[in-house]
Order: sequence, then structure tokens, then C-alpha cells
Amino acid sequence: MVGLGETPEEVLDLMGHWREASVDIATLGQYLPPSPLHLPLERYVEPAEFEMYRRKGLEMGFQRVESGPLVRSSYHAQDSYQG
Repeated sequence: MVGLGETPEEVLDLMGHWREASVDIATLGQYLPPSPLHLPLERYVEPAEFEMYRRKGLEMGFQRVESGPLVRSSYHAQDSYQG
């Protein structure tokens, strides 16, 4: 989840660590606080930034990168698993 105060550089660095650990599928989505009792939203991530994460992730060697404001860990999971 992005939007909690991280920088794009930190996200890309983390994605690099995922690849070093042989992770093949990445999902990146917008954090949306479910209630006022949860951590506050720091910023809404622009669609262009999500697209950049997708593109860079594929360049890093991920087989699939799902990246967008409504993406969650199960997003298109069956499609990713099948191929």
C-alpha cells in the first residue's frame, strides 16, 4: 500500500528487495484509511506514479505487476496464478 508517507524511491528500493528474494508478482495499491481511528492518509498517489511502478517492476524482472489505486493483494490473483 502506498500513500503513507513513503517516497517513490523507497517503493522502488523495496521492489528491488522483493526481486532479490525471488518474488515474481507485485501488487501496489492506494492506502485508504477505513476509519478515523486508523493511520491518516498522507497523499493520494497519481495514476502516472502507479504506471511508473508497473513499468519499472517489469523492467526489474517481475512476471506481473498490478499497480493502481484500487489494487489489493488478491487483485487478478487467479489470472496471475494461471499465467
